[in-house]
Amino acid sequence: MTNIIGIRREDKNPWERRVPLIPSHIRELIKVHGLKILVQPSPIRVFADDDFKLEGAKVQDGLGPASIILGIKEIPDGLFEDGKAYVFFSHTIKGQPGNMPMLRILVERKCSLIDYERIVDEKGRRLVFFGRQAGAAGMIDSLWALSRRLKAEDKESPFAPIRQTIDYQSLVEAKEEIAEVGEHIRKKGLPSDLVPFICGFTGYGHVSQGAQEIFDLLPSDEIEPKEFGSFIEQGNFSPFRVYKTVFREEHLVRPKDPAAAFDLQSYYDHPENYVPVLEAYVRHMTMLINGIYWAPKFPRFVTKAFLRDLFGGRQDPRLKVIGDISCDIDGAMECTIRATDPREPVYVYDPAMDAALPGVHGRGPVVMAVYNLPAEIPLESSVFFSQSLMPFIPGIVRADFGGSFQDCELPAPIKKAVILFKGEFTPEYRYMQDFLRTPASGEMRR
Repeated sequence: MTNIIGIRREDKNPWERRVPLIPSHIRELIKVHGLKILVQPSPIRVFADDDFKLEGAKVQDGLGPASIILGIKEIPDGLFEDGKAYVFFSHTIKGQPGNMPMLRILVERKCSLIDYERIVDEKGRRLVFFGRQAGAAGMIDSLWALSRRLKAEDKESPFAPIRQTIDYQSLVEAKEEIAEVGEHIRKKGLPSDLVPFICGFTGYGHVSQGAQEIFDLLPSDEIEPKEFGSFIEQGNFSPFRVYKTVFREEHLVRPKDPAAAFDLQSYYDHPENYVPVLEAYVRHMTMLINGIYWAPKFPRFVTKAFLRDLFGGRQDPRLKVIGDISCDIDGAMECTIRATDPREPVYVYDPAMDAALPGVHGRGPVVMAVYNLPAEIPLESSVFFSQSLMPFIPGIVRADFGGSFQDCELPAPIKKAVILFKGEFTPEYRYMQDFLRTPASGEMRR
């Protein structure tokens, strides 16, 4: 047991301003639980160094006295110290090649690794996450991308005032501006060439909920997937409304066997028996927001072949923007051929060339695929994350990282998230040993 924990500065990129524990929660951990907390100074963190000092933390570069280190993003290979426990988003469980050297060093230094992504309850639901913030930031960026695309097409639209998420002082400010855009649509309507304005959302979890929370600041009506066809056929579209459709798994795929009914567990267990059907809806959409979990065993929902057909004709398709919040490269949205960052958040996917063109000009959808969206709203993201993480901190501190994994007495959700214990893969993650045996991490690109 140790009562000293360290919080490292984030240095993965200049936009990473989040912190795992906010100053007010640190005060409670110090006063109520008797912890000592060391915080590395940072010139970019959303909370100033003095904010931590005022709450009783010690701000210093060296985290040597701490045996448990908290961070957000991956830690540079040279900073790991023998035998310590590290808690951060490691992005290693799929064998991501860029992080295999880091994982190998953690093994060599006999460190313990707890991954936030794997902190789940008994039903597998994540307990410490940024999903809703990613959804909100991704929706704002996607609306901004739409405004830029329409401007590039010399089309006026009420979306013109919307800025990129990172350019707002807070999420509150962004919401206020988007609500004003919504009021404009409600009173003056949309240009005729944007009617009907339909936005599709894949998924219904935290990411999708965060995105929909932003979209619903506009005067929106929901169309159920089963009603989509009749809605298009009837043509009773209002220029004073925008429309959304939320797609669950049963709307995204169908069984290959025409006689079979959709079964969720069957889809998860045997996705090869299902074919995607989302593309039939996409033809009628202005925007598509992807916020659903995807793995290589599942079918892609929007393919390059579909986009070649959609953009290969003489008429301009309705589809303007694909906001891929999930950001799986070559994943559910096959046009997500690379990730973007807040500096250059979008590109146009040109289906004819199978290429990403910088900016918003070109024949193809604008793709928003920022890989670290919650960092664009660092204050709200940090507060939410700290609230979800803080209840687990005393249990992590009380645990025995010197004995056996079986007897370490970590809280059950945290124990499920332990990838390495003293440099050894825990039972649930032993499959990851193969990633380290493969030369150059198998060259498996995310």
